[in-house]
Amino acid sequence: MGQIVGAAIVSHHPGLMQCEEFRVLQGAGSDSDLIAGYRRVRERIAAANPDIVVLFDSHWFTTGYHLIDAGSAYRGTYISDEMPWYLFGVPYEYRGHPGFARSVEAVARERGVQSRAIGNPDLPRHYPTINVIKQMQLEAWPVVTVSSCQNCEPRHFLQSGEVIGEAIARSDLRVLLLASGALSHRFNGIDWKPNHPRIFHESNVSSVANIASDKQAIELMKEGRHDLIVENWDRDYRRVPWEAFGAHYLQMIGAMGAGACKAQGEVLSAYENARGTGNVHVWFDTERRGDE
Repeated sequence: MGQIVGAAIVSHHPGLMQCEEFRVLQGAGSDSDLIAGYRRVRERIAAANPDIVVLFDSHWFTTGYHLIDAGSAYRGTYISDEMPWYLFGVPYEYRGHPGFARSVEAVARERGVQSRAIGNPDLPRHYPTINVIKQMQLEAWPVVTVSSCQNCEPRHFLQSGEVIGEAIARSDLRVLLLASGALSHRFNGIDWKPNHPRIFHESNVSSVANIASDKQAIELMKEGRHDLIVENWDRDYRRVPWEAFGAHYLQMIGAMGAGACKAQGEVLSAYENARGTGNVHVWFDTERRGDE
């Protein structure tokens, strides 16, 4: 029987892919702790010893279906159409796991959930996948990417995650889950002036209210109170909103039991700004019970 051996919500923010000199200059001499945090998350992943990594990509927007990447391997050079002036020329090469992706589709068909596996080798890549693979050297494991279906309600994301969780349980795989995306996701304007000279500092997040909302969610994650996050999603988090309307987090938690999940979060980075959005790395040890 397969199992989820760990999970994390991680930032993919593209500024972290800029050269060291540029990042230090932007940060007034202080670099982002998210970068050091990648090393901390990577250590947890290696210790969990997964067979595959399932990555929920908050930029892979799809319509009509939750899609699971069923490619066997990907190789190329990435350029971002969003920020091509600095996020370009990034080589990537990693394996997929078609068998697992197809098993997710099989479970989805049984349950009437709109999830499909796509194995087209020309399927484009997105930087929430590429940046995280590069920063944490995930090439060591097969990586299966899951989309964020844009015409979904929160319950649909939870259902997508539940299907993935069932496919894991039916397998013989040790699976690591990564939700690649921000919490609050409102950008500062193009002519925005930083509130703090350290560009990544939390006070540069788009609003005081969003900072408070993000920190509330982080505290609930630390306590393993995913039930309160899920139950109050529409009131507290959808209105903020989170990146991809929380598709990455909700699918990850859906795979782990949704509101019944008690996995306590360990914060592995500072909470930081990325052009107004709230970013953090939080690790969930799925073998540690919140009631122990």
